[in-house]
Amino acid sequence: MPDKTYLDWPFFGPHHAALEAALDAWSQQHLAHATHDRAGVDSACRQLVRQLGEGGWLRHAVAGVAHGGHADAIDTRAICLIRETLARHDGLADFAFAMQGLGAGAISLHGSDDQRSRYLPRVACGEAIAAFALSEPQAGSDVAAMQCAATPDGEHYVLDGEKTWISNGGIADFYVVFARTGEQPGARGISALIVDVDTPGFEIAERIDVIAPHPLARLRFNRCRIPAAQRIGAAGQGFKVAMSTLDVFRTSVAAAALGFARRALDEALAHTMQRSMFGQMLSDFQLTQAKLADMATGIDAAALLTYRAAWQRDCGRKVTREAAMAKLTATETAQQVIDAALQMFGGLGVVSGQPVERLYREIRALRIYEGATEVQQLIIARELLREAASAKGEV
Repeated sequence: MPDKTYLDWPFFGPHHAALEAALDAWSQQHLAHATHDRAGVDSACRQLVRQLGEGGWLRHAVAGVAHGGHADAIDTRAICLIRETLARHDGLADFAFAMQGLGAGAISLHGSDDQRSRYLPRVACGEAIAAFALSEPQAGSDVAAMQCAATPDGEHYVLDGEKTWISNGGIADFYVVFARTGEQPGARGISALIVDVDTPGFEIAERIDVIAPHPLARLRFNRCRIPAAQRIGAAGQGFKVAMSTLDVFRTSVAAAALGFARRALDEALAHTMQRSMFGQMLSDFQLTQAKLADMATGIDAAALLTYRAAWQRDCGRKVTREAAMAKLTATETAQQVIDAALQMFGGLGVVSGQPVERLYREIRALRIYEGATEVQQLIIARELLREAASAKGEV
C-alpha cells in the first residue's frame, strides 16, 4: 500500500484527496492487469484515451467548463495527482493522459473561442487524440534553432519542414505545430498552428521505437496549407505559447516520476520482507534498510518540490524555476529509486514484464523529454542570475 500521507500536506484541499482516491479505485479496476507490447501499443493507447475520457479524467486535462473541462482553469495540482496515480498503476495510461493535456494545452491556454469549441470537447471525452509538435532533428531543447517554416500566403500559411520525437505521432487526430513565421529573428518569430491529420501534404515520415513502448513519430510537412484561423495566439508569439504550456506540464512530468518511484518503493518493500537470505529476510539487513530509507527520503523531497511548484502555479505565480527544480529532482530521484529496487530483486528484476523492469524502462525517457536534466539546470541557474541581477538593479 503506497504512502499517501502527502495528501495531508497544506498544498492540497479535500477535493484533491477525493480525486486521488477516486482515480486510484478506478485504476485498480481498469488498469490492474495492463500489459502492453510494441506491436499493439497504438491500439492500446487509443483504448486508454477512450477509457480515460469515459471515466471523466480527461476533463481535468483541458480548461473551460463550456468546452468539456472540469473547471475554467487548469488545476495543476489535480493534473499532477492524476499523473502520479496513473503512473503508479500503468505507464502507458499516464502517457495517454499527459499527451491529451500537453497536446491540447496551448489551445486551453491561448486558443480562440472557436478553436476551443472545436477541439477541446473532443479531447476531454476521448474522441480526439492530441499531439504537441515542437522538437526537430536539429532543434530539441534549443527551440530558437527551429527550421520548420510557415510562410504567410493570404489567409493561409504554407507549412514546410519536419518534427521529430513527437508523442502520439501516428495516432493523433490533430497536432499543435510550432513553426518559424519570421516576424522577428530567433524565438520571437515562431507561431503555433493547429494541423489536422487529414491536411494535404502532411505525412508520418517515420515511426520511432523507443525503450518503453509509446506511440512516437517523425512528422513531415510538404507545402501544407493551414488557414490563418488555425494559428493559436498572435503571430510570432509561438515561443511564449509553447513555454507557458510546458510550465504547466513540466511539473506534471515530475509527478509521473513520483508515481513510478512510489511503485518501485512499494515493490521493493514487499519483496524484501518476503525474500529469505542467509537465514533472515532481505529486509533485516542494515544495507537494505539504509537503501530503503534513502529511497523514501528522496521521494518525499521530490514530492515537496513537485507540489510546491504545482501549488504556486495554481496561485497564479511564475514557476519557471520551481517547475525546473521539481522536474530535475523528481526524475533523477526516481531513476535512483527504481535502480535500487531492481537491484534488490536481483536476477528477477531484469526479467521482461516484471514491474520493476517495466519501471526501469519507463523512467529513462522522463530525464530527457520536456527538457533534459541539463537543460533544467540551465533554466534554474538563469533564473537565479536574473533575480540576483534584478536585486542589484542591473536589469
